[in-house]
Amino acid sequence: MRFNDQIDFIRQHMKRNKLRVATTILAAMMGCAFLIVLASVGFGLHKTITDDVLDNNMVTEIQVAGKESSDEKISDEEISKMREMANVIAAVKRSTPNADGTAKLGERNGYVATTLVDFNEEQKAGLVLSDGEMPKAKDEVLVGYHFAQSLLTEEEVKNAEDDQEPKGFKGSVIGQTFELELAPFDGETETATWKFTVSGIMEEPAKDWIINNKVYIADSWGPVFSDELGVEESFPEVLVYADDLQNVGSITKLLKDEGYYVYSVTEELGSMDMFFTALKAGLIFVGTIAVLIASIGIFNTMTMAVTERTREIGVMKAIGAQPKLIQKLFLMESAAIGIIGTVLAVAISYGISILANWLVPIIIMSSLAEEGGDDFTILISVIPWQLVVIASVISISVAMISGWRPARKATKIDVIQALRQEL
Repeated sequence: MRFNDQIDFIRQHMKRNKLRVATTILAAMMGCAFLIVLASVGFGLHKTITDDVLDNNMVTEIQVAGKESSDEKISDEEISKMREMANVIAAVKRSTPNADGTAKLGERNGYVATTLVDFNEEQKAGLVLSDGEMPKAKDEVLVGYHFAQSLLTEEEVKNAEDDQEPKGFKGSVIGQTFELELAPFDGETETATWKFTVSGIMEEPAKDWIINNKVYIADSWGPVFSDELGVEESFPEVLVYADDLQNVGSITKLLKDEGYYVYSVTEELGSMDMFFTALKAGLIFVGTIAVLIASIGIFNTMTMAVTERTREIGVMKAIGAQPKLIQKLFLMESAAIGIIGTVLAVAISYGISILANWLVPIIIMSSLAEEGGDDFTILISVIPWQLVVIASVISISVAMISGWRPARKATKIDVIQALRQEL
């Protein structure tokens, strides 16, 4: 029997029992769709949390908090060695004088955080300005994106206390010269004032709730502030930047081996990946149970098909059909049910996924609106092609296994008994 004849044979029988075959395909479709949609929730949560971690962290950034063997600050010599490591493009040191800072521009003033940085290393690390240029003169500085908004008049300060939104400085602060007053935390030393000119403005923070009104000053001013105020710099924040995400893990390990306290986003992602891999495997296992339950319907349909076509099978055997061919025909029919059910399940699963990703976040965001959840993007369901392949293999395989027993039964039908059976 040619392959086309085999396909026609299967199609004719499926048309002859439309209702039974349709309900069996429906059961197979529901089982496979349940598997895909359930597992897609695990993929969706994984992507949502991973994207949120990556959005809040620079993926090539490695934070160095200090040394395990000592409570002393990380020295400039040690930072220089970090810069010489393979695949390191920059090692940034940021520190602040132990003093409160106030910026004064005309009648306006506001509290600011003073940060001492190496502008050359910051540029290597990928510093981006929203306006202006990098400092060229010693008294030129960079300011945070919200620096101008933090400069208020006395009237605006009073209005802010009455819950009126302050306007801040209007216009560009580029080229403006302001006074920076530093008051030591201990209060034992008098305040001191320096004049600086704004040369550039840092880029806007990625998150709306982050306010950056810092003043970034060249680290060469550190000794000047210390001598004038009689205070030391705070413990520095040291950040090492890799040239590529793939090299972050090896640099992190190398720094740990040298005795540094280190954190990088790869460590957080590694633990999350392990957790979500186990979660997705569990969801696929639960979904497979639904497919197995649907296989009962396929087994029942194929068993009924063998019983109804006993005489037909007998005729086929009488004219010389081999048992392997008969078995193949029934396995092909059960596979066809599995394939049709799987194709429909994949299409429906994508539809459910799109609907869930549109509807569920609206419900969640409406409940979180008052708590400031607008910046958090939620992806409920993600269906990667790997999940489609896994679900398809499971569904079609289960369908064929369900049809194997009835197919074997068909090959053992006695020809004479089958021919004697009444139509």
